[in-house]
Amino acid sequence: MVDELTRAVEALAAKKMGAIIIVARDARLNEHVNSGIQIDARVSTPMLVQLFTSPGPTHDGAAIIRDGRIAAAGVFLPLTQNPRIDSSLGTRHRAAIGISEEKDAIALVVSEETGKISFVEHGRLTRDLDAAMLRQVLNRHIGPTKPSATTDDLAADDDE
Repeated sequence: MVDELTRAVEALAAKKMGAIIIVARDARLNEHVNSGIQIDARVSTPMLVQLFTSPGPTHDGAAIIRDGRIAAAGVFLPLTQNPRIDSSLGTRHRAAIGISEEKDAIALVVSEETGKISFVEHGRLTRDLDAAMLRQVLNRHIGPTKPSATTDDLAADDDE
């Protein structure tokens, strides 16, 4: 999954295609998944690039990856209310910060204006990542050493 995410974000950045990809960790994000277009697809570079290709019903919203699969796309997320956030940040970055402040999830953002890649965790934004840095960050946060969800975890709904 790390390789597919890295390749997809690289491709989106090269084309300056804005994107926000949320990777759920302990949070189920059911409320958000249910508000978008439910997909249930394997994480792949072509699928992620297609989701953010305009015009289409999913290109402006976020894609949510849960349990190693693309669960939904076209999802609109809560924006951060933090007044100290850089005023030059757009809606994608504010949404990525907002969801990561509220839930145990990480976010990847591609700026439509600059093509730059950002990573967000716990409301903290790291900007201007290249592919090698992104791969390293993803391996650290969602790589194979992270425990996978159990059947009991899958039955739980953290959004109620």
